Amino acid sequence: MTPERLRALCLGFTAAVEEFPFGPETSVFKVGGRMFALGALDARPLHLNLKCDPEEALRLRAEHPGLIVPGYHMNKRHWNTVTVGALPAPLVRELVEDSYDLVVAGLPRADRLRLDRP
Repeated sequence: MTPERLRALCLGFTAAVEEFPFGPETSVFKVGGRMFALGALDARPLHLNLKCDPEEALRLRAEHPGLIVPGYHMNKRHWNTVTVGALPAPLVRELVEDSYDLVVAGLPRADRLRLDRP
């Protein structure tokens, strides 16, 4: 998956925005003011930090050693760092969507309803 496709994927979710609070090299994708993905899209290899259910995070790390690891500079229980180019694109899409859904689930009910995701 290319950086352009990854950016388009992240911005394709309802109300998703890209910000640069850590400098121009690090894209931070947010929904409702909360982060669901971040990474340097010009880095090689391309890595992305994604929120993940803690039990699912452990399973993914075991299934993809070295490609899915505890989140770099993040809460290791709730975040994974994913090597995007080394994983199948459908899996990357699923992981990004799961991250977005986890963040949306933590938003206040009124915000979730505005996003059309109860």
